[in-house]
Amino acid sequence: MTSVELLPLIALVSMFVIATFFPINIGILGFIGAFGVGYFMLGYDDKEILAQFPSSIVLTIVGVTYFFGMAKKNGTIDLLVNACIRGVRGRVTVVPWVFFFCASVLTALGTFSPAAVALISPAAMSFAARTKMSPLVMGIMTINGAHAGAFSPISVSGVLVCDIVHKSGLSISPWTLFLASYGINLLLSVLTVVGYATLARMRSFEFSATGSPVPTGFDDMWDGGTTPEDLPTGGGAGGTGTGLLTRPAHTDVALEAAPTSITRVQKLTLALIGIVLVLVLVFHLPISFIAIAAGAVLAFTDLSKQSEAIAGISWSTVLLVAGMITYISVLQEIGTIDHLAEMAITIGAPLLVAVVLCYVIGVTSAFASSTALLTAVIPMALPLLQTGALPVAGVVAALAISATVVDVSPFSTNGALVLANAQGIARPRFYRQLLLNAGIVVAVAPALCWLILVAAPALI
Repeated sequence: MTSVELLPLIALVSMFVIATFFPINIGILGFIGAFGVGYFMLGYDDKEILAQFPSSIVLTIVGVTYFFGMAKKNGTIDLLVNACIRGVRGRVTVVPWVFFFCASVLTALGTFSPAAVALISPAAMSFAARTKMSPLVMGIMTINGAHAGAFSPISVSGVLVCDIVHKSGLSISPWTLFLASYGINLLLSVLTVVGYATLARMRSFEFSATGSPVPTGFDDMWDGGTTPEDLPTGGGAGGTGTGLLTRPAHTDVALEAAPTSITRVQKLTLALIGIVLVLVLVFHLPISFIAIAAGAVLAFTDLSKQSEAIAGISWSTVLLVAGMITYISVLQEIGTIDHLAEMAITIGAPLLVAVVLCYVIGVTSAFASSTALLTAVIPMALPLLQTGALPVAGVVAALAISATVVDVSPFSTNGALVLANAQGIARPRFYRQLLLNAGIVVAVAPALCWLILVAAPALI
């Protein structure tokens, strides 16, 4: 690796070190790095550097948080959360799995995972805040659900991967790819819930993995001004006494309180949510523009809340994601990412090459476009697959899943959407939690994919 390729990689590591020890948005460092690398190493002018700016991601975050910010302020999101809780009759432990399967259905039907997360995360994160459930667990469950269905035979990603493989003269069953993706993400979700619940019992966490059951009269409590923080937190009668926000031992609490009346504005908001779903899922229109338009309609119902909704857009998240993706895109232009993948190919041992490629695509995808990496890395593995030394379906599925499963990173669209919709927790703190979790996933998930999908079939 030449100094031209190595120096930007060192700069990337330095950005993380600086952002870890100093309260500075790493997106700012990303823009500075993109200018330094692009202008001085590649000879790009400002227009060429900003050609890598992730405008669609930025607009998606702005549009979705704007629209659902208006929906939150007029009480519609709370209305949906209340209905969701009644639907499971107080069994709050079931709700994260409801969001998981809903997200998986949306992506399996052809929705891009960021669009599915954008549609579901506002309600999911609001529910987590209401019940003192870990926003990290809820966010991971929503994202994993979106990833689970992302490689169905009719999804864009599934069709893309299968086409790449078929053009090389090899074959892979679309259903094998889909079921492998669903199984791995389901397994990771189970490990997330079990792991966090175990840690919660061992340490004093503010949030639990399963949440606290909402007592009878839920609507009356919050309509009357009581906040989630006002719920009992001690280890009194019926409590677990763990030091967390404790929950009664009996977790199935039926909610008998009558729903509050729905206002005209809430009815309009519900209709707009339905219209957004149809336009995005059926007509495949970009959710960014549709969400902005829907938010503008709601703004006219109460212009006094317009400035609050705009101020509520997660601008820090926009800056973080835009800066880092711009820098990573420039890093790809300079050849650093391609060179890392080429180094993996030269190793020689097929099983070792496969695990290295899984990690290359996994680590890089935590910051860059998963779709772009799939089109770049999978072709690099095809010469190895044509030798017959490794199972084609296993390697392709492992690479595809490794590229997407790490999108819990706050630098990815999905992670950024969860970060932007977080409630009841300071965003800098939640950002660090997402980043730590992403680091664990990047370290574990590629190896898990390789072990289950590549090594085990190859050795049998």
